[in-house]
Amino acid sequence: MDTLLTGNFIREGDNFRITPQLIDARTQEILWRGTIDLKYDHLLTVQDHVAQQIVKGLELSLSPSQAEKLKSDQAVDPVAYEYYLRGVDLYSQNDFPLSIKMLEKSAEIGPNYALTWAHLGKSYAATASLQFGGRQQYDKAQAAYEKALTIEPGQIEAHIFMANLLTDTGYVERAVPLLRDVLKTNPNLAEAHWELGYAYRFGGMLHDSVTECERARQLDPGVKVNSATINAYLYLGQYDKFLQTLPENSDSALVIFYRGFGKYYQNDWTGAAAEFDRAYQIDPTLLQAAVGKSYSYAIAHQDAKALDILRATEGRIEQRGVSDPEAIYKIAEAYAVLGDKTSAMHTLGHSIEKGFFAYPYFVNDPLLNNIRNEGGFAELLKTAEQRHETFKTTFF
Repeated sequence: MDTLLTGNFIREGDNFRITPQLIDARTQEILWRGTIDLKYDHLLTVQDHVAQQIVKGLELSLSPSQAEKLKSDQAVDPVAYEYYLRGVDLYSQNDFPLSIKMLEKSAEIGPNYALTWAHLGKSYAATASLQFGGRQQYDKAQAAYEKALTIEPGQIEAHIFMANLLTDTGYVERAVPLLRDVLKTNPNLAEAHWELGYAYRFGGMLHDSVTECERARQLDPGVKVNSATINAYLYLGQYDKFLQTLPENSDSALVIFYRGFGKYYQNDWTGAAAEFDRAYQIDPTLLQAAVGKSYSYAIAHQDAKALDILRATEGRIEQRGVSDPEAIYKIAEAYAVLGDKTSAMHTLGHSIEKGFFAYPYFVNDPLLNNIRNEGGFAELLKTAEQRHETFKTTFF
C-alpha cells in the first residue's frame, strides 16, 4: 500500500468542513490536501467529492470506466447513511449487537441502500459464529445479502460477505470461485483477498492462505485487524510469526484469545493463561474466549471447571445451530488436551463434517496427540484428507 488517505471533519449545524490529505506511506510526503465544504444532507456525496478532488489535485487522467466507478449511483437519506456509518464503525470494534441495531435502523429509514444490507448481513453472520447466534442469525445474514443483491446485483461487498458465510457454513468450495470472480475485476480489494485466504485455510491450503491474507494486509493494514487473525501461520507451526502479526495493545477479545493460543503452543503457560483470562473478562459471550477460559482452568489444574465450560459451550453450539467448524475444532483440541477423548473425537468429527478440513494442520497439531491412537481417529483424518485433496485438485 503506497498511499494513505487521512483527514478530519468539523460539523456545525447542517454544515460540514472536511480536510482530507493524501500521504505517500513510504516517504511521508503529502501528495495532496484540500478542504471540502458541504451540507449535512449531502453526506453521502463525501466520498465522491474527495475522490474527485484528489483526481483534480493530482491531475490524473481517468478512463471512462474508471470515472464511472467514482460516481454514486444510489440515493440514501442522510440520517440513514449516518446510522450506516455508525454500524460499520461498531462492527470494526467487534460490537456486533450494537452494529446490528444501527444498521437495522439505517435499513428502516433507507431500505434501498444496498451497502446497508450487505453490512447488516456481515454483522448478523459475525454474531452467528462468534456469539452463539446460530442458525437464526445465519438465516438473517443470508436474507440481508439477498436483499442487497436484489437492490444492486453487482454489489461487491455483498458477494464478499456471502463468501464468508458460505465458508462458515460448510460450503467453502462455493466460496472460492465467488471470491476469485470478484478479484478478476477488482484485484486490489483487501477484504476479498482476506476472505479468499480464510477459505483456503479451511481447505488446508495453508501457505496459499498466508499469501492471500498478507496481500490483504499490504493493501489495507486495517482489514479485519480486530475481528480476524492469520491463523495459517499458527497451523503451520510458525508461532513466533503468528504472534508478530497480531496488533499490539488490542482490546479485541478475539485477538487476545489468539495471542494466548499462540503462547500456549509455545508452552508459555503463564502468559497464555493471562491472555485467556483477559479475553474472557472482556467478552465472555465470545465463543473463542470461552474456549480460552477452559485452557486457563486446565493450566491451573482445575480440570472439572475446564470441562464444565467446554460442555456448556458445546451445548450452546448444538442448541443454537452454530456452524463455524474452525471454532468447533478449537473445542475438540481443548477436550483432547483435557483427556476427554470421547468428547474430543465427537467434536473433531463434527468440525470436519461441517467443513473445516485443514488436513496438513490436523496431521501435526500437538493438541490432538492424546487422541491419535483412539479408534476412529485415522478414519476421521482420512475423511479430512480426501476433501482436502479434492479441494486442492479443484482450485490449484
